[in-house]
Amino acid sequence: MRSGVSTLCVALAAGLLAAGPAGAQTPKRGGTLTYLIPADAPPSFDGHRETTYATVHAAAPYYSVLIRVPPDNPASTTEFVCDLCTEMPKPTDGGKTYTFKIRQDVKFHDGTKLTAQDVATSWQYIVFPPKGVNSARVSFYEMIDKIEAPDDATVIFRLKRATTAFLPALADPYTWIYKKETLEKDPRWYEKNILGSGPFKFVSYEVGQSIKGVRNPDYYHKGLPYLDAIEGIFANKQSVRVEALRGDRAAIEFRGLPPSARDQLVKEAGKDIVVQDSDWNCGNILTPNSKKKPFDDVRVRRALALAIDQWGGAPALSKIAIVRSVGGIVFPGSPLAATKEELQQIAGFWPDMAKSRAEAKRLLKEAGAEGLKFELLNRSVDQPYKFVGTWAVAEWKKIGLNVEQKVVPTGPWFSNMRAGTFDVAMEANCQSVVNPVLDTGKYLPHTVFPDNYGGYDDPKVIELYEKMRTETDPKAQRVAMRAYEKYILDTKAYEIVLPYWYRIILARSYVKGWKVSPSHYLNQDLANVWLDK
Repeated sequence: MRSGVSTLCVALAAGLLAAGPAGAQTPKRGGTLTYLIPADAPPSFDGHRETTYATVHAAAPYYSVLIRVPPDNPASTTEFVCDLCTEMPKPTDGGKTYTFKIRQDVKFHDGTKLTAQDVATSWQYIVFPPKGVNSARVSFYEMIDKIEAPDDATVIFRLKRATTAFLPALADPYTWIYKKETLEKDPRWYEKNILGSGPFKFVSYEVGQSIKGVRNPDYYHKGLPYLDAIEGIFANKQSVRVEALRGDRAAIEFRGLPPSARDQLVKEAGKDIVVQDSDWNCGNILTPNSKKKPFDDVRVRRALALAIDQWGGAPALSKIAIVRSVGGIVFPGSPLAATKEELQQIAGFWPDMAKSRAEAKRLLKEAGAEGLKFELLNRSVDQPYKFVGTWAVAEWKKIGLNVEQKVVPTGPWFSNMRAGTFDVAMEANCQSVVNPVLDTGKYLPHTVFPDNYGGYDDPKVIELYEKMRTETDPKAQRVAMRAYEKYILDTKAYEIVLPYWYRIILARSYVKGWKVSPSHYLNQDLANVWLDK
């Protein structure tokens, strides 16, 4: 996995967005960070419910979590640090019990004290959501048996079994701690309201325009944050974001821009723009609606996969979009990821495209779906959704399909997927800490993983996943992962995994204290960011 400063900007290393105390530099206090959020608006502000960066980039600075990745090493998959706890605990009971001591100097932004009761209740709603409450990553926490708060300073997690997947799951950046009283009174209150205990206090939100916050003077990590204020500007068009960075109307965009924008801004602005880049634990997937004809027919779904030239398309797309690596359901470079040779045995990854498309046409004819017309539901975000969607439509045209893109804002995009009112959806599997065993839970049926929108209810998928998840021998687990992957992508063709993204972060050179990671969800509370001006 690659993560670091772009080779285009080695000469600018002195201006890198240094993490932590910025090496020999002393952080300066004050100022307002204006940053770009590449979306029209978040579907809601509830981190427990949502899976989109539009929510985490907008609201993460206002919340606290129990543990997190280190701000100065956000790419770590094994190192975690306390946020609300006092120290990382050593597990007891054979690795099945974790006892966290909670800080006693934390206040919610309304002035009330945050206690272990708030922490435990928030986690209970994440792990054991009541009926009618959506917890997007509930499958991540199936190893948890009980969550207890015996007093106001202690939270205990009791696991069903010891597992190395627990701490990475606990460090998920969406696991915001809510106020117990509010959560129990109205579990959906946080969808439209913000009340946390993070480094910044929420001030205002203008739909589709901006979200603003100010420094929390009672923040429990003493000396932080450095900034006086933050303002997130919603801008779903790439051209608007590039122009804002060029004109210094915004200082940074935390999701990622394509190589063309990087080259253009570095050429024009020189030392005033710095770049960080990284492989990305994220990629688009095409999801046919298996509850809707003719996509309930595996022959049609396989044909959709076989039509797409992954190996030829990825290099071409990488020049204009934030995509790069061909991969299966596991983040490329992980020990559990498929090799190129293994991928080439799966529909949609065949090396011979003439053979692949001939088979696609045969399957469509056999299914009575030649010349099929359908709609591709896509998100109104340029990078890379529209680019990848346009490519997929062009690939399908090569086997005689007539596909129209329906591009909608983020809110309706989620609503249509959740309601099942689509033919095929362009979505994404984006995760935080690289943890393949949990990351691949996205492909489980909706009954197990709420944010799976494929409409398939297949016990075999769950069986194969459970076999892989519970396997303790690394070699055997890799074999089990291949079986799970092949069943999802090839045997049943429930999903089509497209090239993984590549993260290129552009910022004005005065932005310091932030470091790139393989996820656009991590390191977004902005407490360590400061402005060198």
